[in-house]
Amino acid sequence: MRGVKHRRSDRAALPSKVVHMRTISSPTAPWVKMRLRIIMLVIAVLVFAGDRVTKALVEERIPDHAVIPILPGCFNLTNTKNTGAAFGMFSESPAAWKTAVLVVVSVVLLVSVVGIVWRTGRLHWATSVGLACILGGALSNLYDRIRMGQVVDFLDFYLRTYHWATFNLADSSIVVGAGILVAQVIFSE
Repeated sequence: MRGVKHRRSDRAALPSKVVHMRTISSPTAPWVKMRLRIIMLVIAVLVFAGDRVTKALVEERIPDHAVIPILPGCFNLTNTKNTGAAFGMFSESPAAWKTAVLVVVSVVLLVSVVGIVWRTGRLHWATSVGLACILGGALSNLYDRIRMGQVVDFLDFYLRTYHWATFNLADSSIVVGAGILVAQVIFSE
């Protein structure tokens, strides 16, 4: 009997232990789901806390608009305020309603991510990590935006005269999380 494939009509003849073993293994699924959600929560909290700590250190130790060279010709630490979206998008816009729109959009996106996580029965671990990174980073930037109307940015990468927009750890986490999700979609079977 071992190693023999059963046709559908033969399944009824299978011993009841096989059917019983299947039903015993299914109650473990909620524990797996809960464990994955706890891991996601831990990742999101670590991203949030790391971003909060680094922003507090920058605010405390680097004066506004000061530049501290770390790797000359490549990387500086600075203290800038971003009133726009990620990586300085829309920061030059004088619109008074800009902050309110960015807060609303951030809240809608965060609710969407939480809704996806909550309603989805099983998420691939990479998808879970990506969503957790996005959640932690977005929450930290939203916190700044609600508290101050702007976000503290301090990582300044450049090459010769080309400067990438100054950003923070929350922005990095959002980009890494989105990259994980894109890779998951591209490489999943």
